[in-house]
Amino acid sequence: MDFPERLIDGYRNFRRGRLAAEQERYRTLAETGQRPEIMIVGCCDSRVSPEVIFDAGPGELFVVRNVANLVPPYSPSGLAHGVSAALEFAIVGLRVKHVVVLGHASCGGIRAFATNEPPLSAGDFIGQWMSLIAPAAAAIGPPLDSQPPGHPPPEYLTRLEEAAIFNSLANLMTFPFVRAPVEQGRLRLHGAYFDVASGALATSDAAAGRFAALAAA
Repeated sequence: MDFPERLIDGYRNFRRGRLAAEQERYRTLAETGQRPEIMIVGCCDSRVSPEVIFDAGPGELFVVRNVANLVPPYSPSGLAHGVSAALEFAIVGLRVKHVVVLGHASCGGIRAFATNEPPLSAGDFIGQWMSLIAPAAAAIGPPLDSQPPGHPPPEYLTRLEEAAIFNSLANLMTFPFVRAPVEQGRLRLHGAYFDVASGALATSDAAAGRFAALAAA
């Protein structure tokens, strides 16, 4: 069998553990549909699973993940727009009450943009996608001139990771179906920043343009 053995083992553990404990909840969700109140826009990074970080059960979070947890500006066209479609489904269809842009430390996409190194390329997709970070980079300015070319300091990368979250929050407000419920008080937008090494979580203070650590207890 070519299917990854790790996934087979994990599925069997799921059947014996979580599914057995929450079988009734899964049946209810199957019959009545999902009603999550929170949407997470997260990164594809395998270390940053929203369901794990927020200890979420089935049906609690509506999650879309992409490279560097970016939200593009509103730009309707005949092309495919995965993140925009997920936003529309969550807000118009599911009527979620919160949208959280979840960024994280040690983001490979942010580093690639800052250093112009692989996997960033002028190829079919990733280079164009990562160009969405450009406004955030412009907002914080370049790293110190004393740094060797292509080697931005960790402090700069952290600032860029955080600035990219605020830029995505600003891009969310360019969507008419986001702006209207936000202005009506039916939808709230949030930024969050997860430190992979320590597990610490910080949440955004939009007015101050910074993040504040969330107490663990």
